[in-house]
Amino acid sequence: MRERPRSAAAFARAQRSIPGGVNSPARAFGAVGGQPLFIARGDGPYLYDLDGQRYLDYVGSWGPLILGHCHPAVVEAVTVALHNGSTFGAPCELETELAEMVVAAFPSIEMVRFVSSGTEAAMSAIRLARGFTGRSTIIKFAGCYHGHVDALLVAAGSSATTHGVPSSPGVPAGCTQDTLVLEYNDCQALRDVFRQRGDEIAAVIVEPVAGNMGLVEPTAEFRQELRRLTLHYGAVLIYDEVMTGFRLAYGGAQELYDEAADLTILGKILGGGFPVGAYGGRRDIMRQVMPAGPVFQAGTLSGNPVAMAAGIATLRQLQLHPPYRYLETLGRELQHGLQRALDAAHIPGHVQRVGSMWTLFFTHQPVTNYTTARQADTQRFARFFWEMMDRGIYLPCSQFEAAFLSAAMTPEHIHQTLDAAQQALQALRP
Repeated sequence: MRERPRSAAAFARAQRSIPGGVNSPARAFGAVGGQPLFIARGDGPYLYDLDGQRYLDYVGSWGPLILGHCHPAVVEAVTVALHNGSTFGAPCELETELAEMVVAAFPSIEMVRFVSSGTEAAMSAIRLARGFTGRSTIIKFAGCYHGHVDALLVAAGSSATTHGVPSSPGVPAGCTQDTLVLEYNDCQALRDVFRQRGDEIAAVIVEPVAGNMGLVEPTAEFRQELRRLTLHYGAVLIYDEVMTGFRLAYGGAQELYDEAADLTILGKILGGGFPVGAYGGRRDIMRQVMPAGPVFQAGTLSGNPVAMAAGIATLRQLQLHPPYRYLETLGRELQHGLQRALDAAHIPGHVQRVGSMWTLFFTHQPVTNYTTARQADTQRFARFFWEMMDRGIYLPCSQFEAAFLSAAMTPEHIHQTLDAAQQALQALRP
């Protein structure tokens, strides 16, 4: 493992004033050992740490940077917006413009409300579903992460999985007593719980392609049963497309699979690298949000003009130069190359991918849910992570996080990654 003295010094300094030295546990490197890198800047597909080392970035700020770092159109839009004022606490036309782009992108979204994070969007969508249906019970799936909302911090993925905390101290039992947790892709369990408690269920919330227990794709039967059962029993189907929205297709997983949720949660790419979340859906549901209706939700920085400008610029680039076929081509080459490298090294593993999202699981069998994800060899992943880092490849610092391709990457970058992976996997051989 290379020494990175300036990052080490920065981390020691941060620990004196920030709990754990980081502002999100996903950045802590706790699952891979060692200390986190401190980043000085990003440029296109690359990150540069404080020690001046360059890395090919497969994290992309955990998903938002589908165009890469510092895309000129986004930088220009943000600069113009900032010169006009960073925040107003009042309506501005940029909010409406981005809202119209979201509505146009997702046929299932007729109205949308902006917030400042995915967590806030998930919390608000759950409250709205409960207010709309007059019911309290919600269903989530083990390994799916929907932010640090009390009612949803049960068998959560993302850094909650990394740190072995399926729930958290400080969450009262009453906050989760109306949350039912099922296994992802388990159609029979879904049918059973609706048969038993269907008239109590306000909503089902799900990642339509899971990225927070590593990349796990839903089966067609699972997606069909989600839609059929929620319609039959009058529950609200909530798709958490914070990761997948504008990434798997311009219209997210719903476009990819030709499906329609009742409510959709968005973030990440929507903000073009700035803090933005949103929830939207059917007009009759969204009209229950205050001031149009009685369900309360507010936020001082919601619809922040700088963030709105970044989002508009990003979505315009995705419309003008759709990267999805290109990213599929890069992703397919990366997936097949990594799988060949695993096989050549005689190391059990499966590379799972949908579009530009992927995970290399060190497992003997494909990963279909939280249970099989947790069977992955996390110690081997940690070694692989540092071997790749020392070869200039920056991966998510957890076995249970999806990695992301960006449109700033080239076939040469994929070849570089595969060369590094072959060397790294050979170094891991027993």
